[in-house]
Amino acid sequence: MKKIIILLLLISNFAYAQFDYKEFCKKTFKFSTFYVAANGGTSISDVDVYSVTNGLETSTVRTPYDYNLSMGIRKIARFGYENKAQTFYDGTEDSWSDGASIGKVSGLEFLFEANYKRQQGENYLDQHHFIRYVANKYILKGEYLEDGFADIKYFETSERYRLKANSKLSFNIGTAQRLSEPYGFDPLAEWILVTGDIHYTNLAIQEGYNIDVHASEYKDPDGNIVATSKEVWESVIIPNILSEYSDKKRDELEHKMLQSLVIGFDYYHYTKNFWVHGWGNIMPYHYDDGGSFTYHKYNNGQWYDYSGGLIFGYKLNKQLGTFVEGKYNKYWNREWYDFKLGINYVIF
Repeated sequence: MKKIIILLLLISNFAYAQFDYKEFCKKTFKFSTFYVAANGGTSISDVDVYSVTNGLETSTVRTPYDYNLSMGIRKIARFGYENKAQTFYDGTEDSWSDGASIGKVSGLEFLFEANYKRQQGENYLDQHHFIRYVANKYILKGEYLEDGFADIKYFETSERYRLKANSKLSFNIGTAQRLSEPYGFDPLAEWILVTGDIHYTNLAIQEGYNIDVHASEYKDPDGNIVATSKEVWESVIIPNILSEYSDKKRDELEHKMLQSLVIGFDYYHYTKNFWVHGWGNIMPYHYDDGGSFTYHKYNNGQWYDYSGGLIFGYKLNKQLGTFVEGKYNKYWNREWYDFKLGINYVIF
C-alpha cells in the first residue's frame, strides 16, 4: 500500500510539473467574450380599478418598468448566417444555434450566462450554461438550463458517438443524464375527492388557517384576518394557499436523476444567398429505477422527449429575401419554444 501511495504521489507531482496552467487558460479563453449589461424599458400601462363598495372609489394598478441584468462569458464560433453587425454583447441576443449539438468548429466551446429579469411586474431568473466538446467521432456536453418564464430547470450531460454522413450532415447516438425536480408530481392529489373537487378547507386548517363561519372571519396562521366573506375566501385566499402549499411540497422533494437514450442529427449548409441549419434530438427510452416519484409513474410508462431547431434563409435576388428561424423543446411534457419569420425587400 505504501508503494502504491508513493507511486501515485510521484505521478501526480510529475503531472503537476508538466501542466502549464497559463498556457491552458490562454488556449481555453482565447477569442472568448465576457460581458455585463443592463437593459430596461416601459412595461404595460397603468390600469384604473373602480369600486362602489363605499361609494365610488378609484385606484390605479401600476406596473414597474421592465429590466434585464445580464452577465456572461461565451466562446462560440459564429455560423456564416449569424449577424456580425452588432458591436457588443448585451445579453438580449437570440443565438438559437447555441441549442445545436455541434458548433461551427470542432473542439471546446462554452457559454455561461445569467439574466435577472422583471417582465410585466414579475421577476425571473434565466440561466444557460454549457460546455461542449466536439470531435470527429464523439460529442461531449454538459448543460444547465433555467427558464423562469417557462418554469423549467434541469442539469443535463450527454455522451454521444458521432457519425459523419458527409461534410454537411452528421448523426449521433448515446446516453443523456438529467437532474431535475420530480416533474409530474401533483402535491394536491391527496386532497382530491372522489367527485373531483378538492378539500381545500381541511388543507387550509392543516396549514394553520382558522375559520369562523358564524363570525365570517378567516384568519391566517399569524392571526390576521384575511377575509370576511366566503366569496373572498374562496376566490382570493384559497388559490394562494393552494399555490404556496404546492411550492412547499415540491421544494421538500429531492431532485431526480434520469438516464435516457438520445439520438440526434445536425445539418449545416451555407452560401451567401442560401443557408439551412437544422438539428434535432429525441429521447425515446428512459430507464425506470422504480422510485416513488419517477416520471414513469405519472405518465404510465415511457414517453418521448425531444428538441430541435431550424434556421433558414434565402436571398432570391439583391432586393428580396426571406427567413424562418425557430427552436422547440419538449421535456416531461413541458413545452417551451421561440420562432420568427419574415420577408425583407430592399428599395433601391
